[in-house]
Amino acid sequence: MADMKAFRDAVDAWASGGADGADAAAGDLAGRLGVRTVVLLEGPSDFEAVDALAERRGRDLAAEGVCVLPMGGAMSIGRYASLLGPPGLGLRLTGLCDVNEQGFYERGLERAGAPHGDFFVCDADLEEELIRALGTESVEEIVRVEGDLRAWQTFVRQPAQHGRPREQQLRRFLGTKKGRKIRYGRLLVEALAPEQAPAPLDDLLTSV
Repeated sequence: MADMKAFRDAVDAWASGGADGADAAAGDLAGRLGVRTVVLLEGPSDFEAVDALAERRGRDLAAEGVCVLPMGGAMSIGRYASLLGPPGLGLRLTGLCDVNEQGFYERGLERAGAPHGDFFVCDADLEEELIRALGTESVEEIVRVEGDLRAWQTFVRQPAQHGRPREQQLRRFLGTKKGRKIRYGRLLVEALAPEQAPAPLDDLLTSV
């Protein structure tokens, strides 16, 4: 039975140019699954955050025709937009981008004929937004509960971290071990109070 993962896999194969017929497969699956909107995200940690917030709000995005798709890097926005937007499957595109990449996203979306106003901009990145929304004490408590306290204490003692704001230290810590940022993308969202969702993430879910 076709599911949204199969559509994501077909789109990824199409974008990489590595599979014959991937374009047709993606188009067929989009029709069969009723895909109307694709949420383009930089990577899997953003995917986990969006998926977690949707679950907390009782939404089944796949059933609503919304595909949440991590692109594997911000540099892929132009390619994915051209395949999925007006030049390709003609789907509505939305998503998140980091403030430093906003101009790059806008140019890539413009080349694809897709409106960049449907993308929501994070200050620094989504991890920074979530840390700021929760507060550093709450994030450090999550780190403790998850068994990462010793690693965190070792990290903050490094000379490069001396004098840095706690938010910046936590943000950097999440990216120091493979898979940690992905895991915490979901954990930080699950710890949010209903009114704490960062504006870019909240606006994205509201828009789809």
